Amino acid sequence: METTDTLLAPMPGAEHREVGGVLMDFVRTGDSRVKRVVYPPGFKWSTHMKQIVGTDLCMHAHLGFLAKGHLQILYADGITEDFVAPQVVAIEPGHDGWVVGEEPAVLIEFDFERDTLSRLGMETFHHHRLLPKAE
Repeated sequence: METTDTLLAPMPGAEHREVGGVLMDFVRTGDSRVKRVVYPPGFKWSTHMKQIVGTDLCMHAHLGFLAKGHLQILYADGITEDFVAPQVVAIEPGHDGWVVGEEPAVLIEFDFERDTLSRLGMETFHHHRLLPKAE
């Protein structure tokens, strides 16, 4: 991947993978991984990953920093979230997601592989949270 955009440039020492059009570079750091995930324009999880993964929704948690682009997330209960760079991102399992616009979305993500949810104190599945009524 040759580019003048340093967010998209090759990362020395990183392991590189491509799955469903998504480019992932990650480096192990202690018990965790730091990943750069590049979602291309037009990417939608249910279109490009569902068949590969074999679940109706993405069941991974994502925690990190959106350095570039715009992501929209739709949970099974109909709740949507928009993330527009620069922004911290916390996405619970049980979602679909897609890139909005014509530029790639670049997410710098932190995980502990199978232990991400417990290590980061995140929910195991998105739950619609009702806010208390104002009195």
